[in-house]
Amino acid sequence: MLIKDLAQLCDANVHGGDASAFINSAADIMSAHAHQVTVLSDAKYKKYLKDTQASACFISEALIDGDIPDNLALLVCKDPEISFLNAVKALHPEPVLKRQVSEHAVLADTSTLGYDIHVGPFATVGQHSSIGDSSTIEAGARIGNHVSIGKHCHIHPNAVIYDHSVIGNNVIIHAGAVIGADGFGYKFRDNQHVKVPHVGHVEIADNVEIGANTCIDRGALGATKIGAGSKIDNLVQLGHNNIVGRNVIICGQSGISGSCTIEDGAILAGSTGVADHVKIGSRAVVMARSGISADVDPGAQVFGSPAKDRKVAWRELAALAKLPELLQKFKALEARIAKLEE
Repeated sequence: MLIKDLAQLCDANVHGGDASAFINSAADIMSAHAHQVTVLSDAKYKKYLKDTQASACFISEALIDGDIPDNLALLVCKDPEISFLNAVKALHPEPVLKRQVSEHAVLADTSTLGYDIHVGPFATVGQHSSIGDSSTIEAGARIGNHVSIGKHCHIHPNAVIYDHSVIGNNVIIHAGAVIGADGFGYKFRDNQHVKVPHVGHVEIADNVEIGANTCIDRGALGATKIGAGSKIDNLVQLGHNNIVGRNVIICGQSGISGSCTIEDGAILAGSTGVADHVKIGSRAVVMARSGISADVDPGAQVFGSPAKDRKVAWRELAALAKLPELLQKFKALEARIAKLEE
């Protein structure tokens, strides 16, 4: 793609360089070479601009200063990150599947398929399940009975969606994810664990993305719900009867126990652990490797295990780092006091 065409596609203006040069791929500013486009969206990376070998760079006007290579075309725009993402999509398009229902797929006679459906080999679709228009079910995926999948969804290979799950439109479920398995519930009686039956289901709203090998348990009686626009990373465990709001981010290796509420816009960073029946308020941020055992207020930023306000937690960690030195001083003072007492 010509630089000038890429600029027009991504709502940018070309300053300098050769607007008629070709761009064939995208790269980061430290490794880009000729015929590649890059992006500068953070001032801390400005030092790499003068030496970049890229042919074009998305940038905001506020970051233009200093040495600019003569061969570098600046693509000036309001939001360099989003413009660059659009460029990446244009330069690296996803492969186009030959859309078909494979003869090796197994479809129940009562299942319903919409228009322009792709079902890969060895995928299975259960009784009374429906798949909306332009959705893709890749090889080996298992769709249970009475499952509803909306339009423009993409179910990747070997994902499993249990019975009675409800999936909205534009949902992406990556390989190996399991939606709607039993929750982890037992009662200890007569020296044995008695399994709590789980007869609920999972409801996933529109524009949700669920990472590879993530597990979302169905409700014991009602529904486990994931709100519109929420993004769940790989290797996340989401327990039964959780209510996840809209536009929530849950990062990898996090574990959320049962019956929690995570309100709109909250962020759970990697390896977060959440005890059962906890509420995390809207737009709260739980920092990586934190343990949540009590409710988190809306807008709060917490860290540690047990989690507390991040500034308090950081001060405690800083004080803890000084503990060996303080112990030495304490021992020296003890020795001086002992001599005085003698």
